[in-house]
Amino acid sequence: MKVWFVGAGPGDPELLTLKAQRVIARCPVCLYAGSLVPEAVVAQAPQGALVRDTASMTLEETHAEILAARERGEDVARVHSGDPSLYGAIAEQIRKLRADGIPYEIVPGVPAYAAAAAALGQELTIPEIAQSIVLTRVSMKSTSMPPRETLENFAATGATLAIHLGVRALREIERVLTPHYGAQCPVVVAYRVGWPDQMLLRGTIADIREKVRAQKITRTALILVGPALGENEGFRDSALYDAAAPHVLRPKAQRPARELPAKDAAGS
Repeated sequence: MKVWFVGAGPGDPELLTLKAQRVIARCPVCLYAGSLVPEAVVAQAPQGALVRDTASMTLEETHAEILAARERGEDVARVHSGDPSLYGAIAEQIRKLRADGIPYEIVPGVPAYAAAAAALGQELTIPEIAQSIVLTRVSMKSTSMPPRETLENFAATGATLAIHLGVRALREIERVLTPHYGAQCPVVVAYRVGWPDQMLLRGTIADIREKVRAQKITRTALILVGPALGENEGFRDSALYDAAAPHVLRPKAQRPARELPAKDAAGS
């Protein structure tokens, strides 16, 4: 018997990995976070499987289901949104599994920031503009942040920020980020990425709060902040494919083709 922590991605069932599909399709027990994982993701559970939405359950209740599955010798698909390694609340579940000697395996999933970038049709790391992405969140009513992991500290780097669980704290986010990024820095609020009602709101640090309020978005949203989100056209090309920049797989720099004089080019 094994517990499989399955990353379901941001919501679109077609963004499940092949391995995630196989695991869900063969596990007799499927426990899924229904507030963030659509039913379509777990619809491929085998006929007769025990499929339970854990949104209203406690850690002890979900673990009790796993213990019961062990007694029956049944594998469990524990399905989480996005990628389980990021705000998946699997650390405490793993602690209980280890204490009870229950084996487990993690199947990674597409994280929300990657799905949001895909929906926006752009790269988040642009040469000489942004080369780092900080995945963070705000405290609000959830677990407090470690003392050095403050929004101020991350903002000081100028990196692209992917802020989770912060759509109700936009006033504070605006206050903290404006001195570092400027009021006109681009912002995207990605609401329910991958769901049928997906919404991408573009704005700036100065005006995004009013746009979010107008759409009445209060949860299930990711906030992206940084200059990489703007209409950047003048950036330099990456060295990865630069003919003049050799690397281990292309050890020789390629010289640009020599232009022939007009007389030679004409063949005379």
